[in-house]
Amino acid sequence: MRAIVLDAPGPAEALTMREVPRPEPRPGWVLLRVEAFGLNRSELHTRLGLAGPDVTFPRVLGIEAAGVIEAAPGTDLPLGSKAVAMMGGMGRAFDGGYAEYTLVPASCVIPVDTDLDWARLGALPEVLQTAWGSLVVGVDLPRGGSLLIRGGTSSVGLMAALLARRAGATVISTTRRPDRADVLRAMGVHHVVVDDGEIAATVRRLVPGGVDGAIELVGAPTLRDTLRACRPGGTTCFTGMLSNQWIVDRFYPIEFIPTGVRLTSYGGDASDLPREVLEDVAAAIHREELTWPVQTYAMADIARAHDDMEQNRVTAKQVVLTRGTT
Repeated sequence: MRAIVLDAPGPAEALTMREVPRPEPRPGWVLLRVEAFGLNRSELHTRLGLAGPDVTFPRVLGIEAAGVIEAAPGTDLPLGSKAVAMMGGMGRAFDGGYAEYTLVPASCVIPVDTDLDWARLGALPEVLQTAWGSLVVGVDLPRGGSLLIRGGTSSVGLMAALLARRAGATVISTTRRPDRADVLRAMGVHHVVVDDGEIAATVRRLVPGGVDGAIELVGAPTLRDTLRACRPGGTTCFTGMLSNQWIVDRFYPIEFIPTGVRLTSYGGDASDLPREVLEDVAAAIHREELTWPVQTYAMADIARAHDDMEQNRVTAKQVVLTRGTT
């Protein structure tokens, strides 16, 4: 089978496509015939050597994939059904989704009944799990509340905006680039704020008293300012690290966190995304009730795709199709 292998951290060109043996099924694991896989900044961190000691090389990257269950010995997962897989060590402790087949623990797999095309289904699992979990678990945003998304043009930011609008929220999203404001408005964002590093005062002018919740996707450099945009009793959820910085230097909670504002975090896996949520959102996209932008690539274009991700060129979820054309 074809797989994209990283022998050691390096530039985008370090990702090479080669023929490798197809994984052999074993009890408790699922062999998934991969039709599409999404790109995530987690894989960028791994490629850059920032992923930590649990990653060994050579490695097939990819923390998610979508495809068809080919084998699932020792499980009750239905053969031939569509499914997505994510997290649980994929692409880090063992080979992940950047391949025509991937072998993953059954706990990573969610069967899905959907008519959605592979490109958009492949664009869903990790981003939906992260956005939904951040909203529902991390922020616990009240229906009709106000939400700040710091890092709004990221794929998680775009999905969070879709979900929040669907829940009747007032959505404020940030971008560092004014030319991307229309992209956010097309996703239903009510207010676009150009991020110069300090946006709390602007947000409070839009929502006097502060927002009910905020999802921090940029990371440590903007977290303090995001907290200041929340009302007392509101919640900021630290979810993403678009800045590649996740450690808050000299963190003194009483001085750092405004009085009464809650600071949480979110990092989930397959078990944190209910199947009914996945199928509901997939159906809404299929019916065109929700618009979910996708940028597709062929496997041979993986270096270009990773470079696009690293340089923040794309305002859509990046997906690689293992078969067919882009």
